[in-house]
Amino acid sequence: MTHTFVDINGPVAGATPVRLHVVQAGPDAGPLVILLHGFPEFWYGWTHQIAALAEAGFRVWVPDQRGYNLSDKPMGVEAYTLDALVGDVLGLIKAAGRQKAIIVGHDWGAVVAWWTAVSFPERVERLIVLNGPHPSVMMRFALRHSGQLLRSWYIGFFQLPWLPETIISWANYATLARTLRRSSRPGTFTEADIQQYKTAWSQPGAIHSMLNWYRASLRKPPAPQSTERIFVPTLLIWGVRDQFLKREIAQLSVDYCNNGRVVFIENATHWVHHEEARRVNELILQEINSSGHPSVES
Repeated sequence: MTHTFVDINGPVAGATPVRLHVVQAGPDAGPLVILLHGFPEFWYGWTHQIAALAEAGFRVWVPDQRGYNLSDKPMGVEAYTLDALVGDVLGLIKAAGRQKAIIVGHDWGAVVAWWTAVSFPERVERLIVLNGPHPSVMMRFALRHSGQLLRSWYIGFFQLPWLPETIISWANYATLARTLRRSSRPGTFTEADIQQYKTAWSQPGAIHSMLNWYRASLRKPPAPQSTERIFVPTLLIWGVRDQFLKREIAQLSVDYCNNGRVVFIENATHWVHHEEARRVNELILQEINSSGHPSVES
């Protein structure tokens, strides 16, 4: 793996240009795969996937998304709109010298991946999402189902000024670390892993910027699209024991796809790519190779 910085000036009108920290691996000529992490992770969350994809012959780019770890943290909620985040993905594709990429996203990264496919389907070769709903499904489902609304209580809490930052940062990020451990299978996140995350969370301005993703999602929704359907081939991988998202959201999200399927992993949680890394890697490679990209292993 190599660590580099990429300057992004996405196509979204008025979007703040950013410099993103990007981990790269795999042969330069390989098909481009972009891995998008969610909250509260950073590039490190894809550790188990990077090597497998690179060894299979793919060019892998894994950014710290804007506001996270070593990437720029622009001021203001408006810098973290979904359209601006999609612009970052397009900027990465352009910086890689490609016309399109295979986009893989988890959690918030999944939301960005979904909306990239909605807004710019011509730039997405294939879409693979892990425990992250289509943005339209999440809003409508939560409003109609009290069980999901209760699971999403923290989104409302994150809208408050300064208090969420204070609580999350208290006692060396004890609350956030405890949330990772309690919402995952025992042993998923080692003490060494938690230290990696704490280092990322302690970057100046990181927690505030990470929370601004949630604030922007409610205060500054994305520009309407002519259709919210997904026309690119799509695979949704879903850990059923997700404490934050109900199982029903998965099928409702796939229903937005012209060519989509969902694979449920019954004993996995929201952190399926950590807990079932081998199975997730197999599914990702099978999906990618079905589009005609021969892997090195085959």
